[in-house]
Amino acid sequence: MDQRKTRVVIAGGGTAGWLAAAVLTRQLGQLIDVTLVESEEIGTVGVGESTIPTVRSFHALMGLDEREFMRTTGATFKLGISFENWSREGSRYIHSFGDVGKSTWMGDFQHFWLDARRRGLAGELGEYCFEHQAADADKFMTGPEGRLNYAYHLDAGRYARFLRARSESVGLKRVEGRISRVEREAEGGLIEALVLADGQRIEGDLFLDCTGFRALLIGDALGVGFEDWGDWLPTNRALAVQTTSTGPAVPYTRAIAHDAGWRWRIPLQHRVGNGLVYASDHLSDDEAHARLLGALDGERLIEPGLIRFRTGRRMRAWEGNCIALSLAAGFVEPLESTSIHLIMTGLTRLMQQFPFDGISPAVVSRFNAQSRAELEGIRDFIILHYHLNDRPEPFWRRQREMSVPSTLVERIALFEESAQAYQSPDDLFRIASWMQVLFGQEVRPRGHHRMAELIPDDQLTKALSDLKGSIDRAVSALPKHQDFVESYCREEV
Repeated sequence: MDQRKTRVVIAGGGTAGWLAAAVLTRQLGQLIDVTLVESEEIGTVGVGESTIPTVRSFHALMGLDEREFMRTTGATFKLGISFENWSREGSRYIHSFGDVGKSTWMGDFQHFWLDARRRGLAGELGEYCFEHQAADADKFMTGPEGRLNYAYHLDAGRYARFLRARSESVGLKRVEGRISRVEREAEGGLIEALVLADGQRIEGDLFLDCTGFRALLIGDALGVGFEDWGDWLPTNRALAVQTTSTGPAVPYTRAIAHDAGWRWRIPLQHRVGNGLVYASDHLSDDEAHARLLGALDGERLIEPGLIRFRTGRRMRAWEGNCIALSLAAGFVEPLESTSIHLIMTGLTRLMQQFPFDGISPAVVSRFNAQSRAELEGIRDFIILHYHLNDRPEPFWRRQREMSVPSTLVERIALFEESAQAYQSPDDLFRIASWMQVLFGQEVRPRGHHRMAELIPDDQLTKALSDLKGSIDRAVSALPKHQDFVESYCREEV
């Protein structure tokens, strides 16, 4: 029996490369040899600093200690995203990570809530979500007594260094160098080796493309095409800058719409991440630079960095013996903080379908189908935020009037007509997420399930009051987010 280990070569570092290195060495280290090639000369995008709750499961898979990770990366907790000015100027809602209300087998909570609102018996939707109320009150606690569903804000540069240290401590081989050429087999076209600028030749059996938007392996070497989603998501620039903190860190990301896109504000322990996302057809780089600097609260720590991007996906994430991860595989703009999640799900699928016995066309086909469905589902959810708006500016008017993917047309129509939302097997976002964003973007369904009419006023009032009361009591018992962070995981100095 051949006991030779499969040679895995990771092209590129950053969050994607070092996440791949960390989890593969931990989970499959006895069966594979992992080499990571990166160049100190080439920077990383490094602004993926906001996550969603799936990150916690992946961290458990890697055996990460939460406090150590948070201290090292200056991380804070995240309960959701505050969307400001999205449906119109002055509007605000929170897309939280929590369940909203209580549902039954016959229908979800929104049907009961809509009927209670019709009768004048219910408060705002967010009053019936623990995570929403905790975020709005700047409260947080984890541990046995903390029932909150949460994610993190983190420093991407520190995160990559943290993962690198863990990987190298268990024997991962890192090679410093710039990739100058990709060698392929004469027959079959599989990648044989990466040739570096200094002449080093790094051979492998499986190659992971973590080279970012450059896509040196999957795009340049293998020629896999790119499906552009710019007609639906025309933002194509981001300016990022770091500032000092001017107040307590809140447990949510802020996404604040402007006339040509939106800007973010991400609070860490040691600084704040700020950025402006925009469409270059509607805002020049100079105007965007001035607008970003004019909106900063703290002292600027670095000069703003400009990132040019295209929203879309590689036609295939797995081609031959190469698998693209993160930006090399595709990019759906950072609005719902899905970039790190997509790296993690790609790696999870790879570990579940690892090609120990050579490349199987059926496995590759399944991997690509899953990757496509996941990314298209996220794409539709992001388009939703832009499409459902009542802002007057040309950028937003275009988004409102454009044709959207048929899969999204059906979802919007279903909710508008009957308040129905759903989560398909390949969907990342749950029913509660669709519900919060649809209501937040001011969609008001024309109808809903009539089951709630069977509940008398006094019983419905009591049920909603009891639910709200239990959430209010739980939130009041939580410490302030900033206080909890300082006691739980104060950053390493």
